Amino acid sequence: MTPSELARQEEHLFAVMSGQRFLRMEGLSNEVPFFIYPYDPENALGVAKARKRVSNRLSQAGISVRTINLYDLSIEILKDRGVWERLVALEPEQDKDDFRELLQGMLDPQEHLAPAIREKLADGGFDIVFLTGIGEVFPYIRSHNVLNNLQSVVVGKPMLMFFPGRYEQSETLGSSLVLFGRLKDDQYYRAKNILEQEP
Repeated sequence: MTPSELARQEEHLFAVMSGQRFLRMEGLSNEVPFFIYPYDPENALGVAKARKRVSNRLSQAGISVRTINLYDLSIEILKDRGVWERLVALEPEQDKDDFRELLQGMLDPQEHLAPAIREKLADGGFDIVFLTGIGEVFPYIRSHNVLNNLQSVVVGKPMLMFFPGRYEQSETLGSSLVLFGRLKDDQYYRAKNILEQEP
């Protein structure tokens, strides 16, 4: 993606998310108000800067964004449970598959992530939720699992997941998240591609 393409996408994000149609979650046909911003992983730094600028511009327009970074949240959960230091010490010696399974259990989306996110959103003092850190938590947290478990947590507000990869939608195969443009995470059909939304 060229800098001018990224700049166009940034303008599009701001135009869509500052609009009343988006904020009131209109035109969703009873679907969850979840949106995905797919981007090439090579542009992660540029996208992170653009995300901050969009968040600041929305804030200046009186629209509050609550950002939840799954990587930071995972570390916070592990530290709160008192297992962080032990895991850091264990990781170099542990078999990679065993370690992944251990983390998957400790950061189960239904048991641990969703309740932690619910807590972060409990005050309701925001208009939009940004979900980030998707690439950093792979493979022990899968994005479609998180999205499925957030349907009862993020309610009454739109959520945008910044996804380093492709969101492929096809009439015959449905929709799927392809992390890093290579790894088919799983089918997830309920979110909408924000780049296809009208401002």
